[in-house]
Amino acid sequence: MRITKFGHACVRVEHDGHVVVLDPGMFATPDALDGAHAVLITHEHPDHVAVDLLRDSDAAVFTIGAVADKIRAESPEVAERVTVVGPGQVFEAAGLRVRTVGELHAVIHAEYPRVFNCGYVVTAGGSRLYHPGDALEEPGEPVDVLCLPVSAPWMRASEAIDFARRVTAPRNLAIHDRVYSEFGAAVFDTHAGNFLPAAGLAYHRLADGTDLP
Repeated sequence: MRITKFGHACVRVEHDGHVVVLDPGMFATPDALDGAHAVLITHEHPDHVAVDLLRDSDAAVFTIGAVADKIRAESPEVAERVTVVGPGQVFEAAGLRVRTVGELHAVIHAEYPRVFNCGYVVTAGGSRLYHPGDALEEPGEPVDVLCLPVSAPWMRASEAIDFARRVTAPRNLAIHDRVYSEFGAAVFDTHAGNFLPAAGLAYHRLADGTDLP
């Protein structure tokens, strides 16, 4: 499994000629979707879905109903290749097994309505990658790579670290990292470095377009 980090929450998974891209949002670059066969989108916020990027690709799109509605309103031609998925579903995307996790976005503030959010466990070649979107819902099975949100208005640093320790993925890839400045991101990296390796968990924050080692 080749895993490449693109802007913010966008991650590209390649295995045996199959290419799946998760959450290509406003910070992703068009090359994230080059040759993609399928796109998985967790929720409707623009840092997780950019319809313009989907329009420039012919990949099949798998996502929740709210995102499908957004795509239909902005680009009916893309909507023709959207499949709506729901909680607890198992399906195949570009030849890879995918299982959905969770249903709701994390709480930003009690007075905001919560939008729907669907995480994905992608299995390729016996390895599993979990992308939770904007939630700290545990995957319900062992995973090899956790795409770990590291900065968000709905999360404290301690919550991210404790989430990674509960999931116990051997490798943790920082995502959702455009919320902090580079200084702030470096502060979180220091905290992650103080706690995760001590639990036997590797932590990586990568530049855009870089592969997970």
